[in-house]
Amino acid sequence: IILMVYLPLWALVGIEGKMFTPMAQTVSFAILGAFILSLTYVPMMAALGLSKKKFHKRNISDKMMDFFQRIYMPVISKAIHKKALIMVVSIGLLVFSLFVFSGLGGEFIPQLDEGDFAFETRVLTGSSIEQMIDVSAKAQKIILEKFPEVLQIVNKIGSGEIPTDPMPIEAGDMMVILKDKKEWTSASNREELAEKMQHELSVIPEATFGFQQPIQMRFNELITGAKQDVVIKIYGEDLDVLSDLAVKVGNVVKGVEGANDVYVEQITGLPQIQVEFNRPRIAQYGLNIEDINRAIKTAFAGESAGLVYEGEKRFDLVVRLEKESRKDVSDVRNLFINAPSGQQIPLDRLATVEYKLGPNQIQRDDAKRRINVGFNIRKRDVESIIKEIKGKLNSKLKLPSGYYVTYGGQFENLLEAKERLSIAVPIALFLILLLLFFTFHSLKQSLLIFSAIPLSAIGGIFALFLRGMPFSISAGVGFIALFGVAVLNGIVLIGEFNRLEKMGVADIYERVLKGVSVRLRPVLMTASVASLGFLPMALSNTAGAEVQRPLAMVVIGGLLSATLLTLIVLPVLYIIFTKKNNTSMPSSQNVVVAFIISLCVFPSLASAQMPVPQGRVQNSELSLQQAIDMALQNNGSAKIAQYEVDLQKRLKPGAVNIPKMDLSYSQGQISSKLNDNLFNVSQRLEFPTVYASQYKLANAKIKSATQLAEVKKNGLIRNVKLAYLDYVY
Repeated sequence: IILMVYLPLWALVGIEGKMFTPMAQTVSFAILGAFILSLTYVPMMAALGLSKKKFHKRNISDKMMDFFQRIYMPVISKAIHKKALIMVVSIGLLVFSLFVFSGLGGEFIPQLDEGDFAFETRVLTGSSIEQMIDVSAKAQKIILEKFPEVLQIVNKIGSGEIPTDPMPIEAGDMMVILKDKKEWTSASNREELAEKMQHELSVIPEATFGFQQPIQMRFNELITGAKQDVVIKIYGEDLDVLSDLAVKVGNVVKGVEGANDVYVEQITGLPQIQVEFNRPRIAQYGLNIEDINRAIKTAFAGESAGLVYEGEKRFDLVVRLEKESRKDVSDVRNLFINAPSGQQIPLDRLATVEYKLGPNQIQRDDAKRRINVGFNIRKRDVESIIKEIKGKLNSKLKLPSGYYVTYGGQFENLLEAKERLSIAVPIALFLILLLLFFTFHSLKQSLLIFSAIPLSAIGGIFALFLRGMPFSISAGVGFIALFGVAVLNGIVLIGEFNRLEKMGVADIYERVLKGVSVRLRPVLMTASVASLGFLPMALSNTAGAEVQRPLAMVVIGGLLSATLLTLIVLPVLYIIFTKKNNTSMPSSQNVVVAFIISLCVFPSLASAQMPVPQGRVQNSELSLQQAIDMALQNNGSAKIAQYEVDLQKRLKPGAVNIPKMDLSYSQGQISSKLNDNLFNVSQRLEFPTVYASQYKLANAKIKSATQLAEVKKNGLIRNVKLAYLDYVY
């Protein structure tokens, strides 16, 4: 069962797949090897190593089990006589755990502590490289002087010689190499140190700094095209509208707790000299736009006037105004244009020349213009932040028609990973239930054991809540691993109950008390071994512990709750399902069946809770198949497509077209001086392959019409299903 649980993890793809698939492979092969050894090596070593003596001397483990028996037996004795109370408490814990789970929040994977910082440094759009170097130097000086934790700083401005990471001159990356945490004096953790550094750097005017980690920043840039943890992308056509919307979204994000280093992408603000032609004035002087554009281009950009040869090398001879005449907008205004009449007319008399702010850059996704609003996350989970931002944007921001917002970065990765888990988890649960059915040949007992899965999930949720951890993909993988281990307790108990029944223990209460007394040790051992195996991961503080800790806490907390609740709830459920000669049994069984079914669907409820919107009711009067049959019977397009099929079938007999026979009669002097009677009979026949081709063409038309009718039928069925399911939802 544990092997089948880990196999679906192999199907995970993407970043989380690369992280967890090796773990799943390692555990799967280890369990497979243990399975083989348990059938070969273990029996042989047991025969050689176990004592041959018939008597048993009590040891410390027996004394420990006596202690647990004294605690457990009175509890189970009272529980089997108060079944209703046990059911109510179990359902209450299940509902309360769902409520706690809904408030946990979520993140893709916990952030790893890389040990260093990466500052994204930005200055005003259009700044020179000298200004960028000056800002970087000031920032380096402040960091090195006020924070002894810093070992060295390396700065990169703009794009490198190999532009694999294209950036403008006004942007740079500052790598801050930190000493070991034991030598830190200014702060105790990474978040506190980042906040203090940001406060010290805030004195630098007209500069912004985003605090991240080197590997994390590169991964964000590769995934979403931005270096921040979360990117809000606004799509539309007008750059000015996009810029205004981005500023409003940025102001909303700045007011959300946990959203730090808010960066609004600058797509406008680049100063440009714009020339707007006065066409009536140009026509008055007999000029045209092409001649004026050529004059402006020649004066300021240069125009080829010939070639210069240096040996075998050839260069263009470019003519333009000297540097002193290309410094200011007044030089453009005073540029003289030669008119056909011989006059020289200043450009400012033909056009309006002035400075205007133009687009700095135009970013596109799938041929759609967009602008980014990015921010980093500290001391909060990404799911709750996005939920709060969505609520504020829906109430404060009204998007024009054709404009929409998407959320990328870690939130997008979280949604994609949840979609994969929504496939892996049901597969794992189905395999568990299938193996249980093959083992016990009873769906009832399989569902009884299956109830250990939601009972274990209750403890995993509470473990995350008590440690202050949000739900992440690491925790999701922990739940998958937990489900396989949790059912082992149920197998141990139900197997012992069945064995005692075959031995003749008819009284159900006696059977349960004997079974739990005998199997208490294996149940505790199963949970203890697995919990102790994950304990080092839960307490680890080394590199990568941030990813391991949620997984370990889910398994440990889940096994604790699964062991405690299984030892109490499972015997009660077994008694309710097995007890005979009870007049109230049918109604009790219905209640318990509903309870177990709710337990079995618990993982799906926990991963996606979708309440039916108010005002919608499910249609119970018309089934989906009835709706499809009604549509096929009444839809005009489907009928026309079927008529076309019938038409082609009717035309098939006439596909082979043989012309009619010609008969002719002539009388007169045809072949002699006498009057002759001449009868002509002619029949035109094509080559045989022509008729075969005509027959094939008729069949092809029938097949084409049939396929077209099938396409229309399938399209109609699809539309009916979508409409029906949308209405039901």
